Amino acid sequence: MQETNFLIDNNARHVWHPMAHPAEMQAGPPKIIASGAGVEVTDIAGKRVLDAVGGLWNVNLGYSCEPVKQAIREQLDALPYYSAFRGTTNAPLIELSYELADWFAPDGLARSFFTSGGSDSVEICLRLARQYHKINGQPERTKFFALKKGYHGTHFGGASVNGNANFRRNYEPLLPGVFHLPAPYPYRNPFNLTGPAELAQAIARMFEDEIAFQGADTIAAFIMEPVLGAGGVIVPHSSFMPLMRKICDKHGILLIADEVITAFGRTGAWSGSRLWGVQPDLMATAKAITNAYFPFGAVMISPKVAAAFESNKDALGSIGSGYTYSGHPVGAAAALAALKETKRLNVAANAAARGTELLAGLEGLQAKHALVGDVRGIGLMCALELVSDRAKKTAAAKAVVNTVYEATYEAGVLVRTSGANVILSPPLILTAEDVQRIIAALDTGLSAAA
Repeated sequence: MQETNFLIDNNARHVWHPMAHPAEMQAGPPKIIASGAGVEVTDIAGKRVLDAVGGLWNVNLGYSCEPVKQAIREQLDALPYYSAFRGTTNAPLIELSYELADWFAPDGLARSFFTSGGSDSVEICLRLARQYHKINGQPERTKFFALKKGYHGTHFGGASVNGNANFRRNYEPLLPGVFHLPAPYPYRNPFNLTGPAELAQAIARMFEDEIAFQGADTIAAFIMEPVLGAGGVIVPHSSFMPLMRKICDKHGILLIADEVITAFGRTGAWSGSRLWGVQPDLMATAKAITNAYFPFGAVMISPKVAAAFESNKDALGSIGSGYTYSGHPVGAAAALAALKETKRLNVAANAAARGTELLAGLEGLQAKHALVGDVRGIGLMCALELVSDRAKKTAAAKAVVNTVYEATYEAGVLVRTSGANVILSPPLILTAEDVQRIIAALDTGLSAAA
């Protein structure tokens, strides 16, 4: 490793960072994270902070999960890589597919397809949805419905179903045949409804109306996050996902659950779909599947979808998608260890308990600071929405949001900002004391911005 001065001098000079403006990164280089332990990370200057971002929603077990590290080391010694394309496979892949079928059985999912990460998993779901209908003799079912404020990765398919202009505008035109419904977002919605259940019903009616207009026989799938993450941690009413499932079933439309964030316990349930009592046709997962220690993802597939492919006798059933690193043996070994540790620690229960405490603390901050317009969350995914005027709900200025971020960091907690939102997604091994550290640091950050 090069010395500290070299790293500081070359920070953001020869690389473009994802989700950032290259010029802004050069003008204000990002923090250089040097090490991590437990729920904390330490920057290159030696400042240790609680990581309330959880890496990027994905370090559920923290930075000191030895079983996952050991599994990676051992697999590197045994078989560091081999392709899972037609004709070869590996032992960890086979074992992981068995374990995932058991893990997601309550979600009604039986098969897995391995990817390199979340964007890949979403892309595979979209492809399989179209292919499923072709196999079933309905080739005109090519359209997709999604939610505004939804986030589904950055591949062209995922960007097309994304519901945020920040991830779309600079890359248009995107995939044709994609349509968006309003987000189940009581704080801001076109119906001016504040009741979550009433809002869910309004969106469902709009979906039915759009299906009638487009023609059900032209629609392949509806995709949604059980809790909208990057769009600002928007928690739907408990009736919303079941309503959408019912409409999809009525019209022969597949339901894709994007659980890249919500699978493996973050909401307080083992999956977001299970949280709402819904069984999707396809589920995209990644992130916490290896505790972020190795890039890996899995698409989970329902028996209904699997049966269409496995009973097919012509080329329509052949999977023409895959990645060099699909089913990577090191990633599969890491996932096996992460799943075992996730289950042993019962992190879903801890996420539910700590999440209740965190949300209560954030509501206390809202009562104290006029800068906080809205507080929302479930489990260990929460957000503060910052405003300059509560009555008008005017979004806080970028400089104000940045002040909150920097002052909170100086107070010992790393948070994530997105637009006017402060997003929290800490590791699921968080303690009650850690929750209070987050609240105290945010209090300092909000005070500094006021």
